[in-house]
Order: sequence, then structure tokens, then C-alpha cells
Amino acid sequence: MTREQLFEQILNKKSYLCIGLDTDPLKLPQHLLDLEDPVFEFNRQIIEATADLCVAYKPNIAFYEAQGPQGWVSLQKTLQVIPKDIFTIADAKRGDIGNTSELYARAFFENMDFDSVTVAPYMGADSVKPFLTQAGKWVILLALTSNAGSQDFQMLRLEDGNEEYLFEQVLRTSQEWATADQLMFVVGATQADYVQRVRQVAPDNFLLVPGVGAQGGSLEEISRLGMNRQCGLLVNSSRAIIYASSGYDFAERAREAAFAVQREMEKLLEELL
Repeated sequence: MTREQLFEQILNKKSYLCIGLDTDPLKLPQHLLDLEDPVFEFNRQIIEATADLCVAYKPNIAFYEAQGPQGWVSLQKTLQVIPKDIFTIADAKRGDIGNTSELYARAFFENMDFDSVTVAPYMGADSVKPFLTQAGKWVILLALTSNAGSQDFQMLRLEDGNEEYLFEQVLRTSQEWATADQLMFVVGATQADYVQRVRQVAPDNFLLVPGVGAQGGSLEEISRLGMNRQCGLLVNSSRAIIYASSGYDFAERAREAAFAVQREMEKLLEELL
């Protein structure tokens, strides 16, 4: 999917919502547990209930890896029921030496046909570039995350006289590897105070923004600070939507939660674009 196609979906749906499929077998509704593949059935119903309200789905790969071989089967089946015009994100946070990254890229882009994968930049260019070799596929690079530990490294000041943070150097250097047509950045919604600094360095790139909803980030604040002329945001919500109910009505409640976010996004798009 190209950047223009993604923007077209945002305009058509009046939404920049990404729904995280962080599907935990321990949190599934009880009535699904006797099925052959309860994780897939849960995902299928969530997707069916929300596909017209979001522009992306983001399975967190750890939730599927933890289930062993069956988890990979559930994930593959889930990908097959996601409509083709919806952007897919493998939230895998991979990154290793070149030949290993090549295999990770093959796994997610060729075998599973994800549109994008989250990548950790700590090992530098040769750990990221193998993910950038396939046309139409995206790298979403960790830049400024929403966890408390982000302070340990991402917020370190560089000793170069420019008073830049380390995350800003990550943004600046990584743009030498790819354009905004193939490179996005993860920027946590709880880091809203720094979004303006992100946009000064990366004005054109899409930002994947987790942390809205259960983690307490503000959709309005992150939208006002981070939106660019092509929206430039994919705002993720996981638990607040998919676990809105643990009963028979879980899909209906998920739709209601997603609809509330989409309505707010529609108003923000009308005002800010």
C-alpha cells in the first residue's frame, strides 16, 4: 500500500484508527473457549465488527508466538480475513544483523504478506535496510515510545552542542535510509510534549501512535500536534476496543468503542486538515 492509498482510506473512512489485535487467550470470552481456534474466532468477529471504522490492524506478534505453532496458524488465518484495503502491521519489533533481518523481512512480507513491520533501530542501518528492499512494504521504526523505560536511552542528550535527544538523532539518521513513502515512526501518545520536536525532524512521515485509550494518551492532543497535510497519523487503540466486553456482546461493544473513536477522528480531520 502506498502513502497515497493510505491517505485515501483515511479520507474515505474519516478515520485514522489502527486497532491492535493483542489477543490474549486468558482474556477471551468464555463462550469462545470450546471452539477449535478461539483466538481466530475472536479476531474474526472483531474485524467483522470494526473494519469500516479503521484503516489499519496491528497484531502484536508476541501474543501469537506465545501460543506456539497454533498461534502462528491463528495469525495467518486472521490476516486472511482482513480486507485487502486495510493496512496491516506486524508489531514484531525486530532488528538484527543483516542476514537475520533479511529472514525476518521474508517471514513477515513474503510468507505472511503484512504491509509493514515494526523494527528496532538500536543496531543501526544494516539491521534496518533489509526490511526496506521490498516495494510496497513499510518499516515502522521505534523512535519515541510510551513506556516508562523510554527515558533510559531515548531521552539522552547528545554531546554535540545541538541539545538534541537520542530519539531525534534516530529520526534524522534513519531518513537517510528511506523516504516517507516507506518509513514510518512509532511515537507514543503519552509523549505528546515531544511530538512537535518529532515533526520538526520528520514532517512528512506517518507516525504510528500507540498509547491512546487504556494507556491514557489524548487523541485530541496528539492529533493537533502531530497531524500533517496527509494526516500522517495512525493512532492505535487495542485493549479499550477489543476488550470492551468479555461477554457474548464483545464484538458489538468493540464496534461501539471503535465508533466513538472514529467520530472524534472525523471531527479532528474536518478541523485540522
